[in-house]
Amino acid sequence: MNFYTRKWVRPEDLNANGTLFGGSLLRWIDEEAAVYAIIQLGNGKVVTKYMSEIVFVSSAREGDIVEIGLVATRFGRTSLTMRAEARNLFTHRSILTIDEVVFVNLGEDGKPASHGYTDITYARDRVPATHRA
Repeated sequence: MNFYTRKWVRPEDLNANGTLFGGSLLRWIDEEAAVYAIIQLGNGKVVTKYMSEIVFVSSAREGDIVEIGLVATRFGRTSLTMRAEARNLFTHRSILTIDEVVFVNLGEDGKPASHGYTDITYARDRVPATHRA
């Protein structure tokens, strides 16, 4: 799993206990997963369909840096399934894991559409044509 995205825990990201609010972390993961799905599926129109059980194993405090990692685990006809983990950059302790995050590829009509991919890309060759320079 590669950890490309890093988020700085700021005061607005804290809960009443002074630790990272789970909702903030889930928002960051969902956003990163959407970007990952867009690149893997070559389409700017993807939506979150499902997240499996979310397991919080530790937390982070103000000033910590959280790394978010994703890896594709399965390509369906219209979907992409990933595994996600967030960890503390300073302690390397896992903050949470999600075994399955599923995104669906959408067509112009807003309905699920076949994407035609079966493997992970590590290049940017699938960036949607509308976003290429």
